Parts: sequence; structure tokens; C-alpha cells
Amino acid sequence: MANITLVDDDENIVASVSLALESHGHEVKAFFDGAAGLAGLESEPPDLAILDVKMPRLDGMEVLRRLRQTSSVPVIILTSKDDEIDELLGFNLGADDYIRKPFSQRLLIERVKAVLRRANPEEDEPMGAQTAAAADNRAIKRGRLTLDPARHDCLWDGHPVRLTVTEFLLLQSLAQRPGFVKSRDNLMDAAYEDQVYVDDRTIDSHIKRMRKKFREVDNRFDAIETLYGVGYRYRES
Repeated sequence: MANITLVDDDENIVASVSLALESHGHEVKAFFDGAAGLAGLESEPPDLAILDVKMPRLDGMEVLRRLRQTSSVPVIILTSKDDEIDELLGFNLGADDYIRKPFSQRLLIERVKAVLRRANPEEDEPMGAQTAAAADNRAIKRGRLTLDPARHDCLWDGHPVRLTVTEFLLLQSLAQRPGFVKSRDNLMDAAYEDQVYVDDRTIDSHIKRMRKKFREVDNRFDAIETLYGVGYRYRES
């Protein structure tokens, strides 16, 4: 069970979402504006954050932007039903998933379970599955890249690169087979649960943000190659 921080200025949504999450054993800490939510996230980092987009003082996107400067905590954003701009901006800023309002409690719980499972892949697995997961969690060394899934550590030339859960899973999928092309569908399967639909632009947004992070460490980083119309591959250097 997880510690979850919920930030939303709608008291009815906070009450209903908190009740739904707590009924599944999670502990919920709620905030009603972005500034208070950001302070709470920084002082007591949770296992998962749920952020509304439209809030007073600081909106959810600004909270996410500031949070990503120091933290890779998994984040789900709550966005208006048809506001595609919110979704794309959220993924560009490092969100792991989004839920469109209005949403059912069942959908919320499934999305929360999916994001937590991606962040902690060995939890709630039978022993045989845990053994397989442990094999998948062995550290990967590919040229200048080192990935340690068990610790969620990513190094480039020995320098740490802070990745979100989704970004880490995408890079792990690419780095496991250098030189092999992964289609966007392949990458979706690696980073998302089957019940979560994302489109091609979501994967592109994650890759774009990932490259930016590596180029902050090495401005000549070019290990993730785009094959237009096909997908992506990791080029070991």
C-alpha cells in the first residue's frame, strides 16, 4: 500500500478520491492549492502524487515543473475531459499518466495501481514472477550508460541522470537490445499497462524529455536514435 499526495482545489473530488484510495489501503495526504501541495511534496515525498491542472496560487503544471527539478516521484495529472494541450504539456513536463475528468473511481484505482506497479515491479508478484523480475532488474551497462533498475539509478559517464518511472522503463527497453529498433507500440507495452491507452505523441514526448536530460550532462548525447516512421533504437557508443 502506498502513501499518496492528492492536490486539488475541489473539495468534493478530494473527499471522494481520498475515500476511494483509503478504501484500498492507501494513505492519502490532501492539499487544496498548488503552493501548499508543492511544499508538502518536497517536505514529505510520497510514493505517488495526483495533481489537478487548474488550481489557485500554482497550477498543476507549474507544480509538476518545479517538482521535476528535484524529484522523480510518479505523478498522475487530472485534466479536463477534452483538453489535449494539458495532456501533452503534462507529459512534456514529466507526468507518468493522466486521467480525464470526469472519471470513475474504478478507473482512478486502476491507473494508480498501474503506475505504482511500474514504479515497484516486484511487489505483489508470486515467487516465480519475482525471480523473473529480479533477472530483469539486473544492472545494464551499455557503453557510457549504466542503468540499475533495482535502485532506479541512471548514470551517463558516471554522472547521474534523473529519470521518471516511465522514462526509465522506456530507456531500459531500448538499452536491453542495442541496435534493435523498437516501435512506439513496443515501447508502449514496455512502459504502460495494457489497459492504459496512450498515443504516439506521448512516447515522442517522453523521448524528447529524456534526450534533454542527457544533454544537460553531455551536450553531444545522441545514443537514442529516431527512425522516422519506424520507431527508436539505442546506439551503443
